[in-house]
Amino acid sequence: MNITDIRIRRLEGSGKMKAIVSITIDDEFVLHDIKVVDGEKGLFIAMPSKKTADGEYRDIAHPIKTETRNRIQQMILDKYQEELTVSEETA
Repeated sequence: MNITDIRIRRLEGSGKMKAIVSITIDDEFVLHDIKVVDGEKGLFIAMPSKKTADGEYRDIAHPIKTETRNRIQQMILDKYQEELTVSEETA
C-alpha cells in the first residue's frame, strides 16, 4: 500500500484540531476526514469516526496494523509540518 497523495486543509483558530486531511492510496482509493490533533503529547492523527447512539465515537475506517498507522501518521504529520514551514516563509 502506497500513499500517493496527501491533501491538508488547515484550520485556523486556537482549538486542538489543527487540520483535516484526505489521503489517496495507490492512486485508487481516497480516505477523507482524518484529523490532525494537538494533544498533551504533541500532534497525532485521528481516523474518520462517527458518534454512536450512546455518545461515543467509533472509527469508520482505520489501519489494522500498528506499523501501518504509524507510517500513515508520520507521512501526514511530515506534510503538515512542511505546509506550516512554507506558510511561515511566505508570510
